[in-house]
Amino acid sequence: MADQQTAAREQDHVQSVQNIFAAFGQGNIPAVLQALAPDVEWAVSGPQAVAFSGTRRGRDQVVQFFAALGQTVDIQAFEPKEFIAQGDVVVVVGMERLRFKATGKMAENHWVMVFTFRDGQVARFREYDDTHALAAAAG
Repeated sequence: MADQQTAAREQDHVQSVQNIFAAFGQGNIPAVLQALAPDVEWAVSGPQAVAFSGTRRGRDQVVQFFAALGQTVDIQAFEPKEFIAQGDVVVVVGMERLRFKATGKMAENHWVMVFTFRDGQVARFREYDDTHALAAAAG
């Protein structure tokens, strides 16, 4: 019974992440924020040259992340490829193609995103990027 409950919870978490990606794809940042715990820790790896890199805490600072992302890049493609769930953690492997507005350069960024859930919301988010590709395109 516990195994079925764990499997069901893991599937719920995967669905939540897929819903977050769908909302992001539609530009519905308020829906993304609703999926996050109020005290969420949001960390994106990357060089200082990439404005959306760094660690943010709380929904208000996550709004700043999305603003910096929108000011910095045009997303040409965003493709989550694998969803791996264990307990309260969902790992997503994917890629994106970004055009940096300041340089016009493209980056193909292969990434891993780790979502950690608490009480049905994302309490912690970690994104691990191809920092070399991002730094080269950021100029």
